[in-house]
Amino acid sequence: MKTVRLSLKQRVVPLLVAIVTLTTCFGSITASQQHPLPYLRKQGTATQLIVDDKPFLVLAGEVGNSTSSSLDYMRPIWPKLTSLNLNTVLIPVYWELIEPTEGKFNFALVDGLIQEARSHKLRLVLLWFASWKNSMSCYAPAWVKTNQQRFPRSQDKAGNGMEILSPFSKDNREADARAFAALMRHVREVDARDHTVIMVQVENEIGMIPDSRDRSAIADELLIQQVPPELMNYLQQHKERLIPEFRALWAANAFKTRGTWEEVFGKGPATDEIFMAWHFARYVNRVTEAGKAEYPLPMFVNAALIRPGHQPGQYPSAGPLPHLIDVWRAGAPKIDFLSPDIYFQNFAEWTSRFHRSGNPLFIPEAMPSPLASVNALYAIGQHDAIGFSPFSIESLDEETSNSLTQSYQLLTQLAPLILDHQGKGVMAGLLPAGVEQRLPQQLRLGDYVLKVTYERPSNQTPNVLSGGLVAAIGMDEFIFAGTGLTVTFETDKPGDPLVGILSAEEGKFENGQWRSGRRLNGDQTHQGRHLRLAPGKFGIQRIKLYRYR
Repeated sequence: MKTVRLSLKQRVVPLLVAIVTLTTCFGSITASQQHPLPYLRKQGTATQLIVDDKPFLVLAGEVGNSTSSSLDYMRPIWPKLTSLNLNTVLIPVYWELIEPTEGKFNFALVDGLIQEARSHKLRLVLLWFASWKNSMSCYAPAWVKTNQQRFPRSQDKAGNGMEILSPFSKDNREADARAFAALMRHVREVDARDHTVIMVQVENEIGMIPDSRDRSAIADELLIQQVPPELMNYLQQHKERLIPEFRALWAANAFKTRGTWEEVFGKGPATDEIFMAWHFARYVNRVTEAGKAEYPLPMFVNAALIRPGHQPGQYPSAGPLPHLIDVWRAGAPKIDFLSPDIYFQNFAEWTSRFHRSGNPLFIPEAMPSPLASVNALYAIGQHDAIGFSPFSIESLDEETSNSLTQSYQLLTQLAPLILDHQGKGVMAGLLPAGVEQRLPQQLRLGDYVLKVTYERPSNQTPNVLSGGLVAAIGMDEFIFAGTGLTVTFETDKPGDPLVGILSAEEGKFENGQWRSGRRLNGDQTHQGRHLRLAPGKFGIQRIKLYRYR
């Protein structure tokens, strides 16, 4: 038998390589375990965003559509964003800029945005401006726009092409999916450790306008085919839990379980919208699936809302709107939630329409006005919102900037308390039912009835803000935050003892701990009759109640 003798070097080097390899692998696994990528988690009835293994309240602003297309243009804006007390920026990423030539990617812009966000201690939510942005396809690359034979458009009734890529085209869908996958792969490579990017919005305000549906030959052909079994199966399985307005449309056609789109849902613009919503959803699901295969961050879609009395095609119809939640959920299961862009005065109504049927609330775009400051408090208090984001954050006027900065400063203080109490039924938002009328509000929280009166405009203060949130932190104890509120308290059962104010104090939270300020048991509480958050400034008060006869 031949004996092989190894030198010391021959014996030691492989051993060292093995040790280094195992150590590296173990270190990577440990780091991954210590810092999982951002994800969504349920707490009671709430859905929370978890970042670095802790719940995260997104206090954000979205920059203008073109702002982030230039690193030089963005550079002086970053300090302003931090001065507003933001912790997150919603920022577009443009298909045409990252893939100017098919198959050749340039991520210099993305890298620059991530690096700037890190240096300013801000998180990012990326907005994928690709096949559609506000219905149109203005951010598709030139090689897509100029090759309509390969990348077809939707068509109007006259057969003319529209500035909307067809959702029925496999080439359109796969080109978008490949680019999005490349983006998410790159984000994983440069950000998997730091988690600067915490969520992604796929496309932007998808919808059909100015017609209720695509009128191309392929759309006409698909309209007269059977409704896909995936949708019909979903409807049957969720029949008793469908969104009421959608269920009513199906009920009007006797809950048919098979047939063409018009046989199942009837003929008209409403069915056109359902038909298009299904195909938009399937397209987006494929793009999302490709991106999540590379880096599965939480992903959502957003919707432009409906003006009163408008019909499909008069608004960006078929997008992820509240009456179409079930269609989008069935067609795009890879999407985590649907979000509203709220620019209307009836803010509370739209938040309630989106926060139902298990859909968590996140508001990626809100009207940039002073009302955003109280709307943010309301959405988070009333609907356990994941976060809030006014649009064109870098361009706010002084009044809006001041009010939002104060509101976000309160929410930053309150974030630990809010995140601990979400989903437990112990918080409420405070916002007048009618913005102009400032109607009083009555709500039950714990064992008490709270009667809230909102500050009314006057000649001296025509634009006075009024709104906030409340959290029950004990049997007889509450935290109020906001501005322009007066609150009285009663027991929740007739004949019970009267309710008095044991103590009221203003203060603030530091590192999650309450720090008392002034004691307010005198004139500020009307000698024990009410709690009042004065108009013109944002504040926090802690109040303890007691019973007497």
